[in-house]
Amino acid sequence: MTSATDLTLVREYDGLKVSLHPLQGLWTEEQYLRLSDHTRHLIEFTDGMIEVLPMPTDKHQVMLLLLYDWFRLWVDRLGGKVLVAPLRLQIRPGKHREPDILLVRDAHDPRRQNRYWLGADLVVEIVSPDDPERDTVVKVVDYAEAGIAEYWLVDPVAEQITVLTLEGAAYVAHGRFARGEQATSLILPGFEVAVSAVFDAT
Repeated sequence: MTSATDLTLVREYDGLKVSLHPLQGLWTEEQYLRLSDHTRHLIEFTDGMIEVLPMPTDKHQVMLLLLYDWFRLWVDRLGGKVLVAPLRLQIRPGKHREPDILLVRDAHDPRRQNRYWLGADLVVEIVSPDDPERDTVVKVVDYAEAGIAEYWLVDPVAEQITVLTLEGAAYVAHGRFARGEQATSLILPGFEVAVSAVFDAT
């Protein structure tokens, strides 16, 4: 649940301040898209409700870009595409998320749209300390609902990478990888990430 503090103000590109709280539950998808087109904040949307995400930290961005580089080097060879937030991913009409990393194995995948993606083959979230359950519980359900084949959870507190793969309508754990281990992907055979290197990144 988003706190009232999170909903107080969003400063738009032209200096206008918008109060989000009175409209909670009433936002349309097009209003959300227009709002998120014109703000520097990461904003997610579920059935009329807006959630403003915290600003990423330096450590978050360092880990994110290291992972992005590794995924990109691998997926480029497959003819795929890897991008990072902010980029909206529609879970279904009325629900949008902004994963830290999202990829498709084919750069020409029709789900890859300009304004927002309609799906992905794999997403990555670095678990946010302000509300870990957003990534570890809520988005597990969301990304399964979207039919995303693989979900990587990178947890800087536990120093663990959990790789979930979709079986039917729900995720199962492909692996939970700790320091000294290599996190692997089921949908990208041969792809590995050195867990220690992710959490030691500076």
